[in-house]
Amino acid sequence: MSLQTRLAELERKHRQLEDAIARAVASPSASDLSVAELKRKKLQLKDEIARVKQTMPEPTLH
Repeated sequence: MSLQTRLAELERKHRQLEDAIARAVASPSASDLSVAELKRKKLQLKDEIARVKQTMPEPTLH
C-alpha cells in the first residue's frame, strides 16, 4: 500500500470517527465512556496521520 493510499484511508477513518462522535454526543443513550473511547481512537488516528505525513517525501516543483 502506498503512503498516499494509507494516508487517504486514515483520513477517511478519522472523518468516520468524527461523525460517530457527533452522533454519540447527540444521543441521550450514549455513555460518557463510549464517547471518550471514540475520542481516544480519533486522537490515535490523528497521531498516525501525522507520522505518515512525516515519512512522505516533500513535493518538488519543476
